[in-house]
Amino acid sequence: MSKDQYKYLLNETDIPKHWYNINADLPAPPAPVLNPQTLEPVTPEFLNVLFPLALIQQEVSTDRYIDIPEEVREIYKLWRPTPLIRARRLEKYLDTPAHIYFKNEAASISGSHKCNTAVAQAFFNKAEGTKALTTETGAGQWGSALSVACNFFDMDLEVYMVKVSYNQKPYRRIIMQTYGAEVYASPTDRTEIGRRLLAEDPENPGSLGIAISEAVEVAAHSGGQKKYSLGSVLNHVLLHQSVIGQEALKQLDLAGEYPDVVIGCVGGGSNFGGIAFPFLHENLTGGKKTRLLAVEPEATPSLTKGVYAFDYGDTAKMAPVMKMYTLGHDFVPAPIHAGGLRYHGMSPQICALYDAGFIDAVAVPQMPTFEAAIVFAKTEGIIPAPESAHAIRAAMDEALEAKAKGEKRVILFNLSGHGLLDLSAYDAYHQGLLQEDSYEITREEILRRLPEVNLAE
Repeated sequence: MSKDQYKYLLNETDIPKHWYNINADLPAPPAPVLNPQTLEPVTPEFLNVLFPLALIQQEVSTDRYIDIPEEVREIYKLWRPTPLIRARRLEKYLDTPAHIYFKNEAASISGSHKCNTAVAQAFFNKAEGTKALTTETGAGQWGSALSVACNFFDMDLEVYMVKVSYNQKPYRRIIMQTYGAEVYASPTDRTEIGRRLLAEDPENPGSLGIAISEAVEVAAHSGGQKKYSLGSVLNHVLLHQSVIGQEALKQLDLAGEYPDVVIGCVGGGSNFGGIAFPFLHENLTGGKKTRLLAVEPEATPSLTKGVYAFDYGDTAKMAPVMKMYTLGHDFVPAPIHAGGLRYHGMSPQICALYDAGFIDAVAVPQMPTFEAAIVFAKTEGIIPAPESAHAIRAAMDEALEAKAKGEKRVILFNLSGHGLLDLSAYDAYHQGLLQEDSYEITREEILRRLPEVNLAE
């Protein structure tokens, strides 16, 4: 390899043949998932209302590796393997001895990492006879990815898009509609929970928790015709994303390096888990000591300021109850431009690992995040999604710390998506219209709103 090489590329034959399942290596068994009505452990019958059996099995599996169907791998070839890029121009700008690499998931057909699980979920639903899917989306990356996947498998799709993002990002809506999806600004008047929330506040900006409630309600009341599809949080979603980290391991080997720190933004946890979990496997089983850093917005700091407890996955208390770091299921975050990170909770696997000290987390403000995004765009030539810019901010801070300490540090971050459809956010930044928003709910307030199963708190 050239000493000044930028891109580290794999062949289509290098696309992983299996997904890596973190459940096999968790240091302690995961907490049970609870039925939202009874607060007892969920049954397969309850979950089957929302998900096909194959995904339920993946959710609870403790097999370390799960085979990727050839039909899914064939579609993966449209964009995988994605490039690993050495950010040499960013390194030069920062004047740092650190080596910065990023996995460019923006190279996917919908512009983000979300396609990795969207195609898989559509495949398994189609195989079991599902006629249509419902889902939520924040910034629209998940909705865009699932609309592409449903188009490939000839399935209908209803998308409940958080209202503030629906208004901020019209081109995401247009993409979804181009692939045949129906898109609604959530909260809507199409569901019981939507009508109730609009009656309380006609200007409700929406949240991922609310949009999840609407999508779950529609699926649950469809008589089995529709299933619900989730773009983050659950284990089978993070499982599908493990192709990111598996490829990155091979590519860094081509570069002759191994990361000291792996970084990803977190909202529900899918892109972070996707890049970090294969490296965590090396930590847990191979003696490696890579630091894994999850980066969240100060406006929705689930890990850094939330309570680790059982909570509902959605606002209307229809989705399963999971043990996670939470800001409270009815928390409505500030309308920051990183719509994909505006979730009150977090992946239970990530939360368990964070609680046990295997993962670090940091919350960053909106303004320094956009400043980092601008620097990245000017040096590396890619306008990042506002969500991904959180990882860029943390990577830059790591590189500057390495500079201050005069030490080499190998940094890997996941560029989870591009921001070419998020230009309204950049316009607001350039016009000085962005404001800092931070978490303002106390721990005591969160505890008062959690399910009774947490009374021991």
